[in-house]
Amino acid sequence: MGRETKRRLLGRQRELDALGVLLREVRDGRSRVLVLRGEAGIGKSALLDHLAAQVRRMPGMQIVRTVGTEAESDFAYSGLQRLCAPLLSHLDRLPQVQQDALRVAFGLSAGPAPELLLVGMAVLGLLAEAAAETPLVCLVDDAQWLDLMSFRILGFVGRRLDAESVALVFAERVTGEERLSGLPDLPLRGLADADARALLDSALPGPIDPRVRDRIVAETGGNPLALLELPQGLSPAELAFGFGGHGVAPLATRVEEGFRRRIDGLPAETRTLLLLAAIEPVGDELLLRRALRLLGIGPDAAAAAEAVGLIRLGTPVRFRHPLVRSAAWHGADTDLLRAVHGALAEATDAERDPDRRAWHLAHAAVGPNEQVAAALERSADRALARGGRAAAASFLERAAALSPEPGERARRALAAAGANLDAGAPAGVPELLAAAELGPLDGLQQANANRLRAKASAMTNPGRGAIPPLLAAAEKLRELDPAAARETYLSAFGAAIWAGRLDEGGLRRAAEAARDLPPGEDTAGFFLRALVTWTLDGPVAAFPLLARALRSVTDDEDLAVLWPAASAAVELGDLATWLDITDRAIRFARTTGALSVLSSALPYRAASLGYVGRFSEAWDLLAEGANVEEATGRATRMATTALLSGYRGRERSALEVIEATEREGEQHGLGRLTAMAVCARAVLHNGLGNHPAALEAALRGVEYQDLVVHHWTCGELVEAASRVGESAVASRARERLADWSRSGTPWALGAKTVADALTGADEQAEDRYREAIDHFGRGGLDVFVARTRLLLGEWLRRRNRRAGARTELRAAYEASVTMGMEAFAERARRELLATGETVRRRAVGAPVLTPQETQIARLVVAGHSNAEIGAQLFLSPRTVEWHLRKVFARMGITSRRELDGALSGR
Repeated sequence: MGRETKRRLLGRQRELDALGVLLREVRDGRSRVLVLRGEAGIGKSALLDHLAAQVRRMPGMQIVRTVGTEAESDFAYSGLQRLCAPLLSHLDRLPQVQQDALRVAFGLSAGPAPELLLVGMAVLGLLAEAAAETPLVCLVDDAQWLDLMSFRILGFVGRRLDAESVALVFAERVTGEERLSGLPDLPLRGLADADARALLDSALPGPIDPRVRDRIVAETGGNPLALLELPQGLSPAELAFGFGGHGVAPLATRVEEGFRRRIDGLPAETRTLLLLAAIEPVGDELLLRRALRLLGIGPDAAAAAEAVGLIRLGTPVRFRHPLVRSAAWHGADTDLLRAVHGALAEATDAERDPDRRAWHLAHAAVGPNEQVAAALERSADRALARGGRAAAASFLERAAALSPEPGERARRALAAAGANLDAGAPAGVPELLAAAELGPLDGLQQANANRLRAKASAMTNPGRGAIPPLLAAAEKLRELDPAAARETYLSAFGAAIWAGRLDEGGLRRAAEAARDLPPGEDTAGFFLRALVTWTLDGPVAAFPLLARALRSVTDDEDLAVLWPAASAAVELGDLATWLDITDRAIRFARTTGALSVLSSALPYRAASLGYVGRFSEAWDLLAEGANVEEATGRATRMATTALLSGYRGRERSALEVIEATEREGEQHGLGRLTAMAVCARAVLHNGLGNHPAALEAALRGVEYQDLVVHHWTCGELVEAASRVGESAVASRARERLADWSRSGTPWALGAKTVADALTGADEQAEDRYREAIDHFGRGGLDVFVARTRLLLGEWLRRRNRRAGARTELRAAYEASVTMGMEAFAERARRELLATGETVRRRAVGAPVLTPQETQIARLVVAGHSNAEIGAQLFLSPRTVEWHLRKVFARMGITSRRELDGALSGR
């Protein structure tokens, strides 16, 4: 280790030890992800450099590296492409769909714009394939400046690396909003006082008063870069006053100012060269030299900057520290900055790199320029073709600013707003729409602007506040674009359904506004017509329309309208269709990488599996959903988690989840969360046998008729009310279930028949219970089969028919134990004891495998290969194989053929 390296790593033994452990684990076949996090100058890059040097000295290791730059943050996949470029020789080992996605994303071939998840899986597979024979270390410096797509995909990969012999190490500057939160991190703090004093002494031109030295150490907080750089250029007299006089400026700003002072002291041509290098993000030395020639500057201009260690020419060009780049860029004169951008634009090959050329032309423009604006719009089109929506939004926003003609300026600003919305960045939409509305917009453009504004509002405030703007936007579209109007009205219905009881008039306002809209023959139109009827004429009148709408969901693209399809199926009590739609939606999302569909489909699917009694699989899907969640899926996942927690029946933990769900609903105006929470509370207390508490919760639930949830809660209300002697309450709930049964589905018929047994004549109760068991059995509703057999067994025991009671209670107990319904199992066990039968308490759903291992094992039993399993679960095939080895060891088996029997015995 050289003198300069030792100086840069002074006092970092803890961090060096951690990196050493990381390398050993990667060499042993594990994967490791680590974020080095700290303020500018704290030593993150020095540690990455040290790690890179260590890897190069180790035989049988390989390394790739990228760095985020502020100047390149608008270019989709730029940081990711630099990281992956040395590994592309392994690309042909990936599944074809992943190969195609990565080639399109990197601009290597044309094709449909790939979704983020598909590109993420391709990168995960590429790293795994590259590391198959030689462990791989990936370094990402200045991650806070990565372009959005690179950041999202590397974060996705970091959360899924497991057993591929890959290390992924980020360096991220603390900015107040850590982009890589949730990944393992190693916070870097200032040096200890003794190390800081030693480092400062090495940078000083001569001795200073110890008290002054201690004050400088305190002012810098032990920041190594500040200790090394702030003394530069200061005389002993100036140092005697420490670094005071800078006021309360952040340390990074003060260090940057120090670099700027040093740059200001360099020759003019050297300052221009530093500015060229600062705004040319790739570090292409040949491009830099071409631009210098256009400016009439020779390459020897770099000598003065190299002599003081600010820059090093080569491939690539490297700055002493990113703050040197910032100082050179942000301290430049505006005219010089334009001239340098102009030279870089002229030096950039228009055929090979049209987007960077357009970007430089845009920054070189003095005023509006249609040619440049058009070039930027073409760059936006190319970014969209590669899946880079955020990059497209940035190009379009700049194109709008440079458009001389007001109509074109408005059109491009409107397109930029749409691209921002598609990129999941609604915050910038209102300002762009305001800019668009300054220009001449025709009626359709203005209506679309209203729609985009309403959708942006709904993304940030998805509850009751989203309804009025969506309705207003839909109204403007009625005559101009009926299909868009239907889609927007449907979005308003979605917002009203989620607002629920917190905006009781929301659904009716949406229905009355949409009732006269031409129905259309598209999927959105069918669901809209059904929801209007459900709201204005009641559920029974809507049943045929809901069924018709479900039959219209024939193409996978229709699954993008997932929430009304899933809601329609459950409102009808059509479990088979609910299972089919959610299964198709997940397969579609995994195949295409459609994150927005997957984040909602996983919790919908989990809920449907819960009613089949496959709780273990349902919990697995919720765990997966937490990893891919977007705002669109958060509320649905919380609701499903609360419901499944109620059925699992662990009182304390279930109440914690239920109460958190209720708080979330109140805070965000999502009354549907409240409805799901009180339904889950009723389920929990009915399972525990605490019927008064179940009654209280269910009564609160039925105060408002929530789509889907209302019927579930009525079922809980009938049971609770009948058990505490509230026969009138039970009868009213039974009447609502009788209406539901007119849908004709086994679920609805079974619920109504159970209610008949609980509220009707005693002599008919046994027949009604057995009829309900038959309905539920035909519908595949194993949860309700078990619950109804429990009710029947309790009824028989109270009539002293112990033999018959034992048969039903034993079946209910065994089923509840197998499914994981702990409270219902314990209730059945208590009843069995009361019949005089000895029952040993069994562990309910005792876990042998982790949720992920269980998912993998089930997919193996279903006949999927490791590659297919990896594609479904967003894991590399190597990780799947590693988990399978653990599964075999834990279950005492040696082959895939034995898994089926081992799982069925759990």
